[in-house]
Amino acid sequence: MDISLVIPLFNEEESLPELEAWVCRVMAEHKFTYEIIMVDDGSKDKSWQVVEELSKGNPNVKGVKFRRNYGKSAALFTGFDTAQGDVVITMDADLQDSPEEIPELYHMIAKEGFDLVSGWKKKRHDPLSKRIPSKLYNAVTRKISGIQLNDFNCGLKAYKLTVVKSIEVFGDMHRYTPLLAKWSGFRNIGEKVVEHRARKYGYSKFGMSRLVTGFLDLLSITFIGRFGKKPMHFLGTLGTLFFMAGFAILAYLSYEKLIDNEYGIADRPLFYFGILTLIMGTQLFVTGFLAELLVRNSNTRNKYVVEKRV
Repeated sequence: MDISLVIPLFNEEESLPELEAWVCRVMAEHKFTYEIIMVDDGSKDKSWQVVEELSKGNPNVKGVKFRRNYGKSAALFTGFDTAQGDVVITMDADLQDSPEEIPELYHMIAKEGFDLVSGWKKKRHDPLSKRIPSKLYNAVTRKISGIQLNDFNCGLKAYKLTVVKSIEVFGDMHRYTPLLAKWSGFRNIGEKVVEHRARKYGYSKFGMSRLVTGFLDLLSITFIGRFGKKPMHFLGTLGTLFFMAGFAILAYLSYEKLIDNEYGIADRPLFYFGILTLIMGTQLFVTGFLAELLVRNSNTRNKYVVEKRV
């Protein structure tokens, strides 16, 4: 199979028939063998009924329905787990991504050898309240990750099948699949300017809270990429440094006390700082030890309750 198209969706009943027809037309024109995997992230409208109807009319349409809303990352993870095509392409369900981009994205993966290609919505049809924070977020992400992409959060991306089977998308990490791929050893990451269309139906799921959570997720993914399999290397090292600093401070004060018995250790602020760093060092070290145990025994992070499949 040439292409697996993964489409996460939440309350997009109006756009799905038009999107499916458009995708099928593009696939037929270019003679691709394909599957469309629609993952319903607990929609409250009739999105799932639409998916069921589409699957009856088109055997290439597959559907997964979550019992409740887990988020886009959960939908992508489940779609990636289901995908079988040589090239996996993700696309939002709101018709703001154009299926006409599929052939070129496929060519860049299958023919040009990219591991991952991210879309870049160079001309956006969004309000300034969304565009300005997005530019800031992308600039910070480029600086921290070292990946020179202009639009990390674009929903239109293409992957080699081996990439999606090697990365684990969880929480709100769908924004950082290029970074997840990089940490998994896939470094041939490209970018393609894509069309951004104005929303035709429904409403945007973007909220201002994403600005805060996006930055926190970036810190999380950076930490996980470097120390996810060895948290003791970070927390243990930090704990040891704090402990040694506290021990050195208390040893110095004890030495002064032995030389000058009239000077009380407990009267000096440095004494309390030494106690504080000693305690912090111990806590960090123990936290690192517990994190090591959790890493080696965690197998329930990506468990989602699937209600139905077609």
